[in-house]
Formats: sequence, C-alpha cells, structure tokens
Amino acid sequence: MRPAPFSSAHFVRGALAAVPFAALTVAIPLVNRIEPRVFGMPFLLCWILAWILAAPALLWLGGLLERRS
Repeated sequence: MRPAPFSSAHFVRGALAAVPFAALTVAIPLVNRIEPRVFGMPFLLCWILAWILAAPALLWLGGLLERRS
C-alpha cells in the first residue's frame, strides 16, 4: 500500500522538524542579546539551550503523527 503523496500530516511533521532548525539558525541574529539575563545566563545562551531541549520533544511529536498516519 502506497502512502498518499501529500497530506496535512506530512506538512505538520515537516513544520515540526523545521521549527527547531529555524530557531537555531535563522532567529539567532534576532535574539542576539546579552540582557536580559535568564537564570544568570545571557539571553542568547538561554535561547539556544531552550531550543536544544525542545527539539527532541517536537521531533517525538512528529514521530507520533507518523505512526498515526
């Protein structure tokens, strides 16, 4: 059985995979600030750390969508 060539689940999975990539590459110049400090860290370092922790969760969610379709 062949999967459908394109479905909304494909789009959502692709978007979930692209969000961490965009946040860690494209958005860096936008958030490149030392102040404010978050938990004593410069904002940029906190931004990167947050997305490194959030990326596996988003990819896991995309995997759940793949199993359902």
